[in-house]
Amino acid sequence: MTVIAQSLRNGTTFPRRRRDIRGVTARMSAGIALLASVLASGTALAAAPHFESAAKQAILLDDTTGAVLYAKNADERMAPSSMSKLMTAYILFERIKEGRVSMDDAFPVSERAWRMGGSKMFVEVNTRVKVQDLIQGIIVQSGNDACVVVAEGLAGSEEAFARLMNEKARELGMTGSHFMNASGWPDPEHYMTARDLSTLARRIIDDFPEFYKFYSETEYTYNGIKQGNRNPLLYKDIGVDGMKTGHTEAGGYGLTASMKQGDRRLIMVVNGLGNVNERSNEGERLLSWGMREFENRKLFSAGEVVESAEVWLGDQGTVPLVPARDLVVTLPVADRDNLAAKVVYEGPIQAPIAQGQEIAKLVVDVPGVEPLSVPLVAGQNVAEAGPVGRILAAISHFVSGAAGNAESQTQQ
Repeated sequence: MTVIAQSLRNGTTFPRRRRDIRGVTARMSAGIALLASVLASGTALAAAPHFESAAKQAILLDDTTGAVLYAKNADERMAPSSMSKLMTAYILFERIKEGRVSMDDAFPVSERAWRMGGSKMFVEVNTRVKVQDLIQGIIVQSGNDACVVVAEGLAGSEEAFARLMNEKARELGMTGSHFMNASGWPDPEHYMTARDLSTLARRIIDDFPEFYKFYSETEYTYNGIKQGNRNPLLYKDIGVDGMKTGHTEAGGYGLTASMKQGDRRLIMVVNGLGNVNERSNEGERLLSWGMREFENRKLFSAGEVVESAEVWLGDQGTVPLVPARDLVVTLPVADRDNLAAKVVYEGPIQAPIAQGQEIAKLVVDVPGVEPLSVPLVAGQNVAEAGPVGRILAAISHFVSGAAGNAESQTQQ
């Protein structure tokens, strides 16, 4: 294994080609950086600034990198209440994007939907409601009745729709969730985790930007009844532009919210709070802390050469190592000038090598958490050497090997 130790200080790029074939490890001396392509695993920051939340369950993450800035009981099962409606909306958005449903389609209102209790859109039995109205009824008015109309319209029954919700949860990697209904109506077998909710919120924002705008609407009128959005942070000038509140006796008061300031977007979930004021204050406090205490830094652009790897029996001796996408890290502001990393690959790498082929990793080794790594790919094609080149390479390998053995014997 070849290890190329590197460091980042004061915003400079990696110095070149400091090799240590014995495997020298470059460590961060303070703080932590999280790499974009591996942060979906949700590893929490080991050296994060201290924060205490009154929520029973909470998580805060960066949308660009997936870095988890704060987590408290994030994998604990909880009653998600109306925050479950994020999954109902996700499935509906997906059907629209696939062309299977249009915004002008209208779904029938059954007696079951009409009789739903709790927060309501106030649909009328034996009428039909357009999909766009139902979207706003679910998102802005938090209508349990609207959720049932959508569930029955897409799957025939709410029970069948709940099965679709569970299938989609597995597909999205939401391993701590199980749905029994479309609205979050209390049921002991209906649960989610804060981490799963943050995953779902992130996917809505990233997968359906054309529909995310509905989450920022502060009011909507249907059937002559105007209702305000229950998300308290929409009414504060702090950059919050969605997503969904929830409340049941079992779950307490909860909020999934997203804040955007400049190029950064944070996603937050809190649950188990005691009242609406605590939900509002705690949500604002956690989001503002995340924006203030952390920042994103781009280390490399997609295709930018990070290092070069040695090639065996190729028509050239090295191949450039590049990230397939922009490499962005989230780190505490206090540690912005103190980063270190290493490039690791099994080498020399035998030709032929295809451009885009994953052949190395950029690794950040952080005390207290598992090492974090991002793939590096070949920046260009490398063909096999011709007969003469292969012979010369074999001779060079034999000579260098013999010299190494002689040096070893002399040292003994």
